[in-house]
Amino acid sequence: MKTVRELLKHKGTDVVTVATDASVFDALTIMDQKNIGAVLVVAENDEVAGIVTERDYARKVILQGRTSKDTSVTDIMTAKVVFVDLGTSIDKSMALMTEMRCRHLPVLEDGKVRGIISIGDVVRAVIHDKEILIDQLEHYISGSL
Repeated sequence: MKTVRELLKHKGTDVVTVATDASVFDALTIMDQKNIGAVLVVAENDEVAGIVTERDYARKVILQGRTSKDTSVTDIMTAKVVFVDLGTSIDKSMALMTEMRCRHLPVLEDGKVRGIISIGDVVRAVIHDKEILIDQLEHYISGSL
């Protein structure tokens, strides 16, 4: 897997969202049901308004003494969302996640969200590529190619 496009072919393109008027409790419930760590917050026109992560919940609700049922996702979301496109390399995605200190990257194509990748997805892709390379080198060294 060299690009985000290839990663999404294996992972899938499901994107879980909540509306801007959702509560943090609603977002957490969806994250629990889907076994994911983040949801995109979308406005009525389907534009991305932000992203809410488990980290946002821990730092901006629990540690500040708020309650998830009384707090809006817009109060805790990260509004400056970092995106990648389908042609972005896996290596560049990993570097971007490291630089921006984020664990989730929505994927855009023609201004529309086409998927979302996590640091776990990226690490799995890198490991997969390294395993293939090691296998090829082992075959080359043993002369069985």
